[in-house]
Amino acid sequence: MPRRHKVAEPPFASENISNTTLKDLDPSERPRERLLERGPAALSTAELLAILLRTGTVGLMVTDLARELLREYNGLSGLARASPQELAQRHGLGPAKAAQLKAALAIAQRLIEENTTERTKITCPADIARLVQVDIAPLEQEQLRIVLLDTKNHLLAIRILYTGSVNQSTVRIAEIFKAAIRENATGIAVVHNHPSGDPTPSPEDIRVTKLIVEAGQLLDVDVIDHIIVASQGYVSLRERRLGFSG
Repeated sequence: MPRRHKVAEPPFASENISNTTLKDLDPSERPRERLLERGPAALSTAELLAILLRTGTVGLMVTDLARELLREYNGLSGLARASPQELAQRHGLGPAKAAQLKAALAIAQRLIEENTTERTKITCPADIARLVQVDIAPLEQEQLRIVLLDTKNHLLAIRILYTGSVNQSTVRIAEIFKAAIRENATGIAVVHNHPSGDPTPSPEDIRVTKLIVEAGQLLDVDVIDHIIVASQGYVSLRERRLGFSG
């Protein structure tokens, strides 16, 4: 009988696969090294994102993970709208990477705010709506934001205060003015969205507005408006004299 040669079996996949990092790439292909040598303009958005993420998943290069995230969330704007909890549950991220990603996106947003502060002056409700319309109108949950202004109604910052139902039982008026006092704002505009697409104020919206306006008068912080934004447009409660006296 002819001798049978024993064929070597391939190693188990788990013995060969590990988390793939940027160090596994050729030095000329590593985004971090290319950034240091040629500057961030030489890198794609996916490569910049890969630097933040640092590691991929089992069998998936980190640059491929970055491309998948951009595709799934329709770019950086989609990632910015995603909650930290949602990102943390995504395979390949987890709480630490989700926090790093959200922190980087928040820094980018604040840089934009800093660069636009000097030339952004609020003169009418449309100015406020333009600041947030694209970002807040598509959200599937209600979100309340506060627009912080100086004595001449120049934009200081925009801060997210609540995500969820905007009503008298959940909105803490003190939290709204704490943000204003912390950042030396003399005026504020309150903004929230209606996921239904209809910006028509509800009775609860009017009650909350009245409470905010009354608190502003006590604290000497000018509440210039409450804007409701939706896919069908926006409504200024001050223009309609809802919750505002005079």
